[in-house]
Amino acid sequence: MAPRVDQMARALVARGVGPGDRVAAILTNGEPFFVAALATARIEATFLPINWHLKAAEIEWITTDSAAKVVIDADSYGPLLDSAPTDADLPAGFPAPALMFYTSGTTGRPKGVLHASPDAARLQMVQEMLAQMWGFTADDVYILCGPSYHGGPGGYAFNHLFIGANVVVQPTWDARDWLRLVDEHRVTTTFMTPSHFIRILEVPEEERGGYDLTSLRLIVHGAAPCPVEVKRRFIEAVPSAEVYELYGASEGGATRISSKEWLERPGSVGLPWPGTEVKIGDDGRIWIRPPGGVGFKYHNDPEKTAGAWDGEFFTVGDVGHLDDDGYLYITDRISDMVIRDGVNIYPREIEDVLHTHPAVVDCAVFGVPDDRHGEILKAVVDTREPVEADVLAAHVLDRLAKFKCPERWEFVDALPRDPSGKVQKRVLRAQAG
Repeated sequence: MAPRVDQMARALVARGVGPGDRVAAILTNGEPFFVAALATARIEATFLPINWHLKAAEIEWITTDSAAKVVIDADSYGPLLDSAPTDADLPAGFPAPALMFYTSGTTGRPKGVLHASPDAARLQMVQEMLAQMWGFTADDVYILCGPSYHGGPGGYAFNHLFIGANVVVQPTWDARDWLRLVDEHRVTTTFMTPSHFIRILEVPEEERGGYDLTSLRLIVHGAAPCPVEVKRRFIEAVPSAEVYELYGASEGGATRISSKEWLERPGSVGLPWPGTEVKIGDDGRIWIRPPGGVGFKYHNDPEKTAGAWDGEFFTVGDVGHLDDDGYLYITDRISDMVIRDGVNIYPREIEDVLHTHPAVVDCAVFGVPDDRHGEILKAVVDTREPVEADVLAAHVLDRLAKFKCPERWEFVDALPRDPSGKVQKRVLRAQAG
């Protein structure tokens, strides 16, 4: 792959791309994505991976807002590679891609997250710190089973390449294909989301047992809240692996928790990363101080940037609390909070309860407008077998206060999730009217 990386780097230089410029890529999981990213690093430019599921207008917004110098997609990749001159000089390059991400845009248009200006020494330090924190080595075999444009699965793939490890690329997600690839390639590490866990657990246990998963030693998961019952079952399904949960965002990492710690504190997302500090604001909002005082800003949005920072601490709008030992628990997002009769309700608590019912595969709870109460709760549920709404309501009422029980129910074959694993509640709210 190295010759194609240099070839693409020369093609980008010929197109006028230089240090600090942005190269956008709309590419699925596969070699072209990594060639484009590493070529961008080769010429000290910034790589901007874009969600290829987005519509044309959404992509145009990102490429325009980011001032991308070149946009690479499936149609332009080959011709661009072929256009490379043979005599273009290349700089020493970055040891790993300097990345720019756009937030998923749950409220308003997505915003670009820009960290401190990249330089080779800082990028190397970050990659070395990440590998050391997780114990990654050149002997590891990582499987990319999420979208490469996402900072979790894609970022960890780059880290494995940085240390000389092998990366197995799964072009599209399928639970049975994942089981096969882990067995075939003796995969040791991966980054996953709770939606991956849910679908793997849906494969009958006797069928899962036909695959050898004992090579797995570390599974890092994040990107979306993991229901307690789902995680407990998944830990049991992969006994050779340490299942670490990571809490963070494109803006920065915050905490992590091992399987052992989590079993002692179900629902926690752990203790802060080395050099990171976490505190809880008066409104329950989680604030994070990144190590070394390295901050970020939202591209072309000074107002949003100012709202995200309080001194050296930033927030992404999550709400939670710390226990006496400093372990963080996330209650929900400020934007998902439901106010019924003036009382704050956090849907994640209800979703966790629903996931403990044996018939429930997946679920989402959110608020819908109501003339009498302001908002009431609606639950959208995917079940493995027919079940009445009254049965699920009784299950909730046995465990939570009456005002936390959904009043509307809908049963679906699958919930709308974005490729990073987050339930698209804005889609559900729009469908609910």
